[in-house]
Amino acid sequence: MNRLMILGSMDEFVSLVQKAKARGITVIVCDGYPDGPAKLYADRAYDVDIRLVDQVAQICREERVDGIIASFSDILFEYLVQIAAKAGLKTYCTPKQAEFLRSKQKMREMFQELGIPCAKNHVLTSDFKDPEIADLSFPVVMKPLNGYGSRGVFVVNTVAEIHERFEETSRYSIGTDRIMAEEYNSGYEFNMTNWILDKEVYTLSIADREKAPFQAAGDIPPICRLVYPSRMTDLVYEEARKIVRKVASYVGITTGPLSMQFFYQPEKGIQVCECAGRFFGYEHELLSYSSGFFIEDLLLDYVYDETAMRKRVQNHSFHLPRIIGGLYFHGRECIVGSTKAAEELMRQVQPLEYTLYYKNGEPISHDTGAKPYVIRLDIAADTYEELDQKSRRILEQMVITDGEGENLIYPAAIPVYPSACHTRI
Repeated sequence: MNRLMILGSMDEFVSLVQKAKARGITVIVCDGYPDGPAKLYADRAYDVDIRLVDQVAQICREERVDGIIASFSDILFEYLVQIAAKAGLKTYCTPKQAEFLRSKQKMREMFQELGIPCAKNHVLTSDFKDPEIADLSFPVVMKPLNGYGSRGVFVVNTVAEIHERFEETSRYSIGTDRIMAEEYNSGYEFNMTNWILDKEVYTLSIADREKAPFQAAGDIPPICRLVYPSRMTDLVYEEARKIVRKVASYVGITTGPLSMQFFYQPEKGIQVCECAGRFFGYEHELLSYSSGFFIEDLLLDYVYDETAMRKRVQNHSFHLPRIIGGLYFHGRECIVGSTKAAEELMRQVQPLEYTLYYKNGEPISHDTGAKPYVIRLDIAADTYEELDQKSRRILEQMVITDGEGENLIYPAAIPVYPSACHTRI
């Protein structure tokens, strides 16, 4: 019987554990969260931080695992390749290759060498001089050089603000006190999911990545909706695919996931934000709803069934047959007073699924490791117009109150698309 190590136990891993067990695989789950939901379904579970590479690799040896999987976040990808290398397990990327998909500086250097368009940027130290960034146009995004989960990321409008927030951003840079400052792109934004097979790019999906308005001075706009498939798929696909092929070849990924986040403006074309050696978190179920393609099955096939993996990827079309929207709600830090109105709205709307992350009386936190959203839900529609109508209703009526009865949910809005994009692909 196969024995599989899965790194990660949050709710998005439950389906992966269940699918692995349905194949007759013994599943061991490991991460530092003792209450991780996926651990309830595993055969064995370890409450060990995945950053303890030697310790987790030793668990792999003791458990006699013959496969290892992780996805959905940068930190899981980074330590997956390290643990796999230590334990002698198959994976699609080496620690050295992974540096180009984790370090923002190495990634930007790669983009420059390959001629891939990206935002003008500079790596800064705490004692940087103002003339060093004189060529940047504001607003500017400050970000850690190699942090996780959008922590320490700010949008600023002056050089003085960069100095003021430098320490706050740099504390999230792992192993360095440097940060990156890059020009802000206000164009249409996309998530592109790909699987590299024999060095060729197979696109699984291109999705519209929509952001809410700024919440406060300096805040990076949080994601509020993902739409599968993108209304602009055919407009951006060819150029985006060529870029992914260049990155895969440069990094040396011959088979495995390679996702890309990028922007598009009609007058400027594509500008790449980042490439990642994993699938995007808290959205892979949208691909399943839209096409019946399950990322979990692909990951399991990669480890245990190469023939099925090839067939699954080669038979899939990125022109997804069903329109799906994932709505993501963020809230300010406070104590949750009542979720009653949100739960009533869910009964009326009847989404494909929804997850309410906080209970009455629980504190909402924005700290590292905190729950990423207050509530998220998935809805389906026959047209983009119908999806927008449903989404607007939910965005306008979503209410979760604090102890004073005030709505703690941040406001959000649907962006305006060119009229030519309001038709079905």
